Amino acid sequence: MGFLSRKNKFAPTPVVDEPHPIVEELQHMEEAVPELEMERPPTGPVVEEDPSSSQAAGDVPSSTPPAEEASNSSAGPAAPVARASVAEAEPVAKVVEPQERERFMPRDLLAPSRREAVVERVEPEVPLKHADVIAFANQKGGVAKTTTTLNLAVSFAEHGYRVLCIDLDPQGNLTMSQGIDPDKVEKSLYDVLVHDMPISEIIVKREIDIAVASIDLAGAEIAMSTKIGRERSLEKALREVSGDYDFVCIDTPPSLGLLTINALTAANKVIVPVQCEYLSMRGLVQLQNTLKMIQENLNPEVKIEGILPTMLDTRTVHAKEAVEILEENFGDLVFKSRIRKAIKFAEAPVKGASVLKYDSGSSAANYYRELAKEVLAHESP
Repeated sequence: MGFLSRKNKFAPTPVVDEPHPIVEELQHMEEAVPELEMERPPTGPVVEEDPSSSQAAGDVPSSTPPAEEASNSSAGPAAPVARASVAEAEPVAKVVEPQERERFMPRDLLAPSRREAVVERVEPEVPLKHADVIAFANQKGGVAKTTTTLNLAVSFAEHGYRVLCIDLDPQGNLTMSQGIDPDKVEKSLYDVLVHDMPISEIIVKREIDIAVASIDLAGAEIAMSTKIGRERSLEKALREVSGDYDFVCIDTPPSLGLLTINALTAANKVIVPVQCEYLSMRGLVQLQNTLKMIQENLNPEVKIEGILPTMLDTRTVHAKEAVEILEENFGDLVFKSRIRKAIKFAEAPVKGASVLKYDSGSSAANYYRELAKEVLAHESP
């Protein structure tokens, strides 16, 4: 009995179930703040789940007790604590404001989408048409280069083509043939080649548009001797007006100097007027050698369009033999058209006009109309 009395003496006193101070504080906070309505749709920022998270929203890790166990383990008003623990157990979410859903991504602002790029390429670009540039060249003088340049250009204009003539001869014969005094022009091709003036500033409108020459061109080769890219000066100048014309006809001086090289570099076709005499035909060999050098170094596209027999006198045996020699050596390069001698070719420049304007119904005018048809027939595919 004494042992039992000692045991009862040291027995623990019963524990009184009193609420924890924290629980009381939470209860007071719930009473002060109105209860939230969980059924109300959220009006704040939209919560999007992080795709990298391996757990779905609302799943509670196994290490955290469920909300029901937390409420059973604590006294009455401990529900807010349970909701807080669930919120802490949810995976990290990315908060996106509603207006951010309508914003463009940086890649959309920097470049069009694949579909937009395809739509833009539906309409093909139309290539710009450039003029055919024809140089009339022969280092021998007096073979009707200027007469052929002007009258063939006017024949093209009769067919409705836009034509520009360029007088690259310091003698200015083409300029005078259109009634312009080369000694009185203020600006000429000299300024274009030496000072890089726009060629549109020296173009004068007559029967056709003409880029005028002056005696200053005689010193152009010396002035251009130190210029870089001097062989391409005329080619660069023509880029400004290449889209405004269908044909550009260049009258060259009777030499194979720098001015003629500029013309052959800018041209894609060469017509060689040849007087039906032995001495005139000898110059063809030297012209071919010069043209070959230009094709190798400056302009691989240039080619001989044809060789034109001019100043033909059918009454002489020598003229007939000269034509036969041309056809034997150059074959199809020799034009079928023949430019025969006529007094009209000497009279027309006095009136400042072409033969086609001076005497439209003459045989001299018809010679160049036939030549124009032959050249245009080569243009058609």
